Amino acid sequence: MFKWWDVLPEDERQRWTLNPFVGVGPLRFGMSAGELSEALSGLTTESQRHTSRRSEGNAVPAVAEGVYQEFGLKLYYRKERLAGVVVDALRGPQVLADGMPLVGRIPSVLEQWMIDRAEAREPGAELSYMDAGVPGSDTLGVVIDVQRAGDHLLTRPVFVPLEAMDDLPHFLPREAWSVC
Repeated sequence: MFKWWDVLPEDERQRWTLNPFVGVGPLRFGMSAGELSEALSGLTTESQRHTSRRSEGNAVPAVAEGVYQEFGLKLYYRKERLAGVVVDALRGPQVLADGMPLVGRIPSVLEQWMIDRAEAREPGAELSYMDAGVPGSDTLGVVIDVQRAGDHLLTRPVFVPLEAMDDLPHFLPREAWSVC
C-alpha cells in the first residue's frame, strides 16, 4: 500500500544524467509541452497536468506548470517552452551530475559535495545560496532544494537553463523554491 511519505527505492528509479543548462535526462530546455510529453511517452503512462499563472496586472500567463505527480516531476514553462525541472525527492528519477546522485539525498552530504566541487574550481564561480541557505551550483544550473519525507528532509533539485542565472530567485514562481 502506497503511503504519502514512501520513498521510491534507488534501484526502482529511472537514472538520468544532467547536461548543465541544456537538459535533464530526455528533457531539453526550450521544449514545448507536446515535445516533452513525447519524450516521456516511453517512460511513463501518466499524462502531464497543466496550470497557468498570471503575473499581477498581466492578462497573459507568465508561467505554466506541468506535473507528472506519480512519476515525480514538476515542470515550468515560460513562453510555452520548458524553463525549469523540479525532481520530486520521493518519487522522481535519479539525476546524476559528475557521477553524483542529486535526488533524495541527505542535504548536508550533497552540500558538502558542492563545497568540495567549488573549492576545486575558480573561486566564486561555482557555489551560491538562495533564501534560507539553499545551495546552488552556478556551473551545473541546479538549486538543491529540500522536501519532507516524514520527519526527514531529502534533496529535491531544481534544474534551470542558463538564462535563469541572471535572476535565479525570480526566474521561476515562488512555489518552485518552497519546501514541500
